[in-house]
Amino acid sequence: QVQLVESGGGLVQAGGSLRLSCAASGRTFSMYTMGWFRQATGKEREFVAAFTWSTGNPNYAYYADSVKGRFTISGDKAKKTMNLEMNSLNPEDTAVYYCAAAPRPYYISTYYSDTSQYDYWGQGTQVTVSS
Repeated sequence: QVQLVESGGGLVQAGGSLRLSCAASGRTFSMYTMGWFRQATGKEREFVAAFTWSTGNPNYAYYADSVKGRFTISGDKAKKTMNLEMNSLNPEDTAVYYCAAAPRPYYISTYYSDTSQYDYWGQGTQVTVSS
């Protein structure tokens, strides 16, 4: 089992920045892909960004079109942490943000952006962007 705990959410004005962190514990050696998803009130959970580790291969980062150029994902498997730097936030970014982990490396959007491909989830952290 892998346990994930998010932190760093809060209230910020439009145009501001926030940094989310996800700390993993447990059988973290089985993690190969970690991702951020978000769920706004009344909407389905959607993909934000993901990071894949693969032994002997470069690390890969992926982003949803809606956050590309504004958000940056980073991860450190040795430290068992993952971060999401969010800049130029707007009210449409308001949501609960979830950290997720999968025991497989994903390189295709069909997989890394699909919530069903992740085995472990955190409890979520609220991000609210005021206009």
